[in-house]
Parts: sequence; C-alpha cells; structure tokens
Amino acid sequence: MTRTELGKAWTIARRDLRGRFVGLRLLIVCLLLGVATLAAIGSLTNAITEELANRGQAILGGDLEVAVAQREATSSELAALRNAGTLSETLRMQAMARLPDGSDTQLVELKGVDDAYPLYGTFTLENGDMASGPKADEIFITPALMQRLSLAIGDTVSFGETSFTVSGIIGQEPDRLSEGLSLGPVAIVSLEGLRATQLIQPGSLFESKYRVKLPPISEPGEIADQLTEKFPNASWEVKTRDDGAPSTRRFIERMGQFLTLVGLASLVIAGIGVGNGVASYLRGKQGAIATLKILGADSAMIFRIYLLQILAVALGAIVVGLAIGALAPLAIIEVAGDVLPIKPEFAVYPLPLLVSALYGLLIAVIFALPPLSRAKTIPAAGIFRGEGRSWRRIDRQSLIGVGLSIAAIIALALATAREPLFSASFIGAATAILLLLTALGALIRWLASKAPRPKQPLLRLALTSLHRPGAQTGQLVVALGLGLTLFATLAAIQTSLTNEIRSTVPRDAPSFFVLDIPVERANDFRAKVAETASDAEINVVPTLRGTITEFGGQRVADLETLPEGAWVLRGDRGLTYSATIPEGSEVVAGEWWDADYDGPPLVSVDEEQGAALGLKIGDSLTVSLLGVEIPAKVASFRKVNWRNFGFNYVLVFPPSVLANVPHNVAATIQLDPAKEDRLLSILPSEFPSISMVKVKEIAAQIGDILDQMATAIAAAASIAILSGIAVLIGAIAASRQARVYDSVILKLLGATRSQILSVQAIEYALLAFLLSAVALGLGLLGGWFVITQIFEFTWQPDWAVVLLTLGVGAIATLSIGLLGSIPVLSAKPARALREL
Repeated sequence: MTRTELGKAWTIARRDLRGRFVGLRLLIVCLLLGVATLAAIGSLTNAITEELANRGQAILGGDLEVAVAQREATSSELAALRNAGTLSETLRMQAMARLPDGSDTQLVELKGVDDAYPLYGTFTLENGDMASGPKADEIFITPALMQRLSLAIGDTVSFGETSFTVSGIIGQEPDRLSEGLSLGPVAIVSLEGLRATQLIQPGSLFESKYRVKLPPISEPGEIADQLTEKFPNASWEVKTRDDGAPSTRRFIERMGQFLTLVGLASLVIAGIGVGNGVASYLRGKQGAIATLKILGADSAMIFRIYLLQILAVALGAIVVGLAIGALAPLAIIEVAGDVLPIKPEFAVYPLPLLVSALYGLLIAVIFALPPLSRAKTIPAAGIFRGEGRSWRRIDRQSLIGVGLSIAAIIALALATAREPLFSASFIGAATAILLLLTALGALIRWLASKAPRPKQPLLRLALTSLHRPGAQTGQLVVALGLGLTLFATLAAIQTSLTNEIRSTVPRDAPSFFVLDIPVERANDFRAKVAETASDAEINVVPTLRGTITEFGGQRVADLETLPEGAWVLRGDRGLTYSATIPEGSEVVAGEWWDADYDGPPLVSVDEEQGAALGLKIGDSLTVSLLGVEIPAKVASFRKVNWRNFGFNYVLVFPPSVLANVPHNVAATIQLDPAKEDRLLSILPSEFPSISMVKVKEIAAQIGDILDQMATAIAAAASIAILSGIAVLIGAIAASRQARVYDSVILKLLGATRSQILSVQAIEYALLAFLLSAVALGLGLLGGWFVITQIFEFTWQPDWAVVLLTLGVGAIATLSIGLLGSIPVLSAKPARALREL
C-alpha cells in the first residue's frame, strides 16, 4: 500500500464521516466506558502506591525501622542502631484510659515517643501548631478520645499508676499508617511517662520501634541486611522507607489488580458491542460500498476506507475515555478521600493511561476486523440483491489479525499483573464464559430450527425468528447471557459480603477481650469478674508473642520471597501453651501431647498455615521469643475456627515449653450486654495493667472495610453491566434491517403493531428464560471465586436476593430489547420497501 492509496482512502473516509457519527455511537459509548474504567482504576491505584513510595520516610518514621515485640532493644542492639544514623525510639501498647474519678474508661493505643520524634514528617496539633515531644506529665490525645471521655485541654486522664494532663489535641501523626490497625483512639506521651505507668512489665504485650535516619550515602537495604546478619536471633522485623506500609500496599495492589481485571472484562464485553455497532454501521453503508465497488474500488480499498473511519472514531473515544479516567481520581479523592488509606496528590500517570489505550485499541481491532472483512469481500451485485450469506465470510488475514490482537491483550495483561497466574486464570474464565455463551447461541438456533412448529401463530413466528436468515440469536444470547450473569455475580458478591459483615460477630462471641492480666493475679481476676457479674463466662489463656525464624529446615531470613499465603511469617505472632486441645480447634493430623508432657519441645500448627509453609508431621519449626530461639517439632495440625472470636493461635506449645517464660494471660468474657458498662468501669481500676477490647468495636472496623470493598466492586461491576446493556442494544441494532423487513411484510399481511411487538417479546422472553438458569450458574460460580479465592471470606450469599436480582435483571433486559424494537414498529411499509 502506497502513501497515495492511503491518502485516497483517508480522504474518502473523512468525507464520508463529515463530522457525524450516526451508526458508530455504540462503538463510541462502549469504548469510552471501558477505557475510562480501566484508566480510572489504574490511575487511582498508581496514585496511592506512588504516594506510599514518595512519603515512605514520613510514613515509616525513618529510613529504617526495627520493631520488636514484648521487649526493648539491648545495649548492643542500641549501639548498632545509633552507629547507623540518628535514632528515635517509640513504645506502643494497648492500655485503658481512666478518668480520675473512675466514672469512665476507654481502650486507647498508648504511644511513648522520645525527643527525636519524628525524624521525618511533621507532628502537628489540631490547631495547626507544630508539636514537640510531650513532657513527662503531659499527654496529646486525638479528637475521638476527647469526645468519648468528654475531655478538654487541662483535664487529667490516668493510665496504670500515673496521671497525665491533656496539653494538646493531635492533628497529624506522620507515621500513623505504618502503625497498622488500632483498636482505639491514639494517645501520645513521652517515653518516661509511659514507663512511669508501670504498664511495661515482663510479659506485657507492647511493641518497641526504633527508627533510624541514615546519612544520604547509606543504602537502607544494605544496613537492614547487616543488622539482620549481626543479630540473627533478635526476633525483630526490619522495614525500609521503600515499603513503609507493606500490608496497605499489598491490599491496594491486590484490590487494584482485581478491579483492573473487572475493568478489562467490561472492556471485552464492550468489545462485543463494538463488533455489533460496526456490523450495523457497515450494513447501513452497503449502498455506499456497492457504489464504490462499481466505480472501481477494490476490496482492499473498501477495507482501508472503513478501517480508517472506525479507527479514527475509536481513537477519539479512547482519548475521551483516557481524559475521563485520568481526571476520575481527582473526583474520587475529593469525594471519598477519607475512606482511602492515604490521600494521594492528584497527578497524571502515563503508564496506566497507555495500558488502557492499548487495551481499547486492541479490543476495537479484534471486534471490528470480522465485520470489516465481510464488508470488503461482498460483491456489489450481492449487495444489491440483498444476499445475507455474502456477509458471513471472513478472510484469512483478518483472522490472523484477530488472533495476534488477542495474544497481545493476554501478554499485556500478564506483563502488567502483580500475580500473573491469577490474571491468567481470570482471563481464561472470562474467555470460557464467552465461548460457552457463543456455543449456547448456536445450539439454541439449531434447536429452534428442529423444534416442532407450534399452532399459535405468534409463538411460531417468535420461534422462527430465532433461526431465520439474518437472525442475531448468537449476539442476543451473548448479550443477554453476559448481562444476566453480571447481575447474578454482583448480587452474590454483595449479599455474601453483607452476610460476612452481619456474621462478623457470631451469637456466641465474647463481649470482651482482656489483655495483659498479670499471670500471678489470674485467680483474682476470675474472682472479681464473678463478683461483678455472676453469670459471666470467662476463659483465661496464656499469651506471648514470637517470630518464626525457621521451618522445615529453611531459615526465614534466607528466603527471597515468602511462600504464598504464609502470613504467619510476616512479623511477630501470638503464641500460647495448653495441656489440652484449645476451644475452637480440632486436631486433623498427628496427635496431641499428654497433659503432663515434659519431653522435647513440640508444637501444634494451624492446618492452613502448615500447608502454606509445606510442613509435615515431625518437621522442625523454630520460634524466637524475647530474643531466644526455641526449636520444636511439629506434633499435630489443627483446624481452627477463626470466626468464633475466641483466642485462636496458629502455634500452640505444651506448657513445659513456655510456662517459665515471662508472660501475662488474656481472657475472653461473655456476659449480659446490660452488665458490660459496669464491668468496664470496675476492672480497669482493680487491674490497672489490663486492656479491655469490646468485640463490637472490632466488628465495626471489619464491617467498614468490607463495606468499602463491596462499594468498589459494585462500582466496577456497574460499568460491566452498562457495557452488557450496550451489547444488547448493539445486537438489536445489528438486526434492525432484517426486523424492519419482517415487520413490513407482517403489516402488509394484516398484523398489528401489538402483535409484532408480542412476537419480539416472546422471542426475548424465551431467550431470557433459557439463559437465566445458565446465568445463575455462571454468576454463582464467579461470585464464589471472588469471595472465597480472592478475598478468602466465607461463601454465604442470600439466595432470595440473588434470584430476585436475576429476575429484575431479566425483566430489565427484556424491556431494553422491546424499547429497541419501537423504531422497527414505526417503519412505513412504502418507504421501507423502497429502501430494501
């Protein structure tokens, strides 16, 4: 093809369009929706992850952080940290804030900071003033704590054995995100003040964090490796500024990847609408195509003219979609900024926009090539004779182009995915659904042609419409099937997440978790609870925290990447010991030890984490506890009921292994809700070191997170549903010419508008009825995969809501189909016959 030929083709294409896009509006809408969705998801994900990276030092509180549970750093460890750079130390624990008269209490995250805090970022008060470290008798509190305890500047609040004066309201805590989930409002005191409370005792559940500001020439990763090598048994977790909030980053990336794949599925669905729109447009241009061929244009020229037209319109739609997608994060940040884990600055991110544009262009090529191929091969005489068969042929070059474009989409999806295997599974499932619906459409058409002819004329006409020449049954099946499947999938996901929120607190869940009960006062604690609420059920268990340093002969420090799903290796975890099988656990492999066991160290491991670590009975597992490594052998695997809100532990040891290690005990208390406030006001005064956690407050936090996830999924799926509706409209538009012909003939034979509409209603109703069962199965399968495999929740959809949603979806799509048929009914016989 020469430049002259291309110029001629573009000139004809441009003149033919003349600034009007009648017939290609469906292509524009479908591509714009799909590209805008992908661009918005990619831009927002990039904005959050880049903000996490840019603010890594402030989020982490340093270039390097060393965190250790239940102890403070030794003198040699502190010396090594100070040698690396400027050091800042913080202590963090859960504690009960009490009013001086004991009238009210509140669980608080109490944080002690030194004079160097913060090394990066700005610690400010609510009035905007920069805050310096509090004095020994001062405390800074959040507005939430101020409101819950009705405190004001100058008031007094007590922790443990010490009282503090409220001297400021916290505005911005720069390292808040890296601190993780908080079970209560934050209060900040000095290190001296925190130690004066006497809450930090051997066995207390607290965390020490040491942030280091490194010299400009130092590399945080290298320093971290040196510290780990120098103190292999320190049982600490080391982070660098490059990954200050790893759990937040992982969640955002995983959620972003899932939503991107949903957006890609929406774009694929929209692509079907593109194909239908192009086919409908080219059928409307068949007179122009025939004229061009008679005037000497060959098939290649016809192909170039309309390919250039479609590409020009597609590129315009893609550009507009990219603009909307690039600006969408600005609106999302403005409207839902408080819901996001971090409020990013608005910026344009070229990579997700480029990827979205490539997806849009490839989808346009895939679904536009087949109708273009048919258009170029049809002879002019065939067009004038109205031969539908001539529109069914696709040449080899077009098939090769479609195949290469599909391969490019798969390669692009896998190359940009954080988890290629997951992406490949998703793409494979989406492809399988499309192929299944396509095959189902062919089967319905074949069955309709072989079925006995009903005596009722309207029913016979409706059945014939499914297989007559030019019937769009295949496209309608795909459109209706996708739409109904999306309705069923969304309903299953939404109701399952809703039930997850409702079942977050089971009926038999305890009222309180109580932490840091001194082991020597455990009996006193039981007695006080019984005295205050005689009907209370109490369960007391030992509690420690340690880090797995070796499993199955592998040192955790030597692993380049952690095994998939092995979250137990990320930082320190709760440990306990028990002579009997803990409540809520069931041994599924191996054997439990005798009650008086006093042999070599053994450990019982949660079944799921044991599988993630690849452990077998008899394998080794080493835990570092208070800086001392304890090697043990796996004695059993347990199935743990994590949903009972009791004290469940991945690792359980015999009493002989851990009983002599300094530790406290924890308890669960279940009692009449009417007595909760009385217990909450009495116990913290009698036992100043304890922390009481209301289960309902934990459930509320979990519910908020699940609600946000459900909203994000619903928003992305809504675009897919809109795309499915666009596909249905495109299928109706593609068959309009044949339906106009049928309508005119039936009118000439005496049929009324209501009868013609009834025929189409019966046709759509038959398809909707047949496809509802298929959509229900596919939708439930898709919802089950999302809930159980991606988010690892329990599959518990509301079947009534799913069926009702599917029914409403079927009626909605049926209504759309009938509304699309109104122009067919309005066709004038004389005019239509002149144009046919």
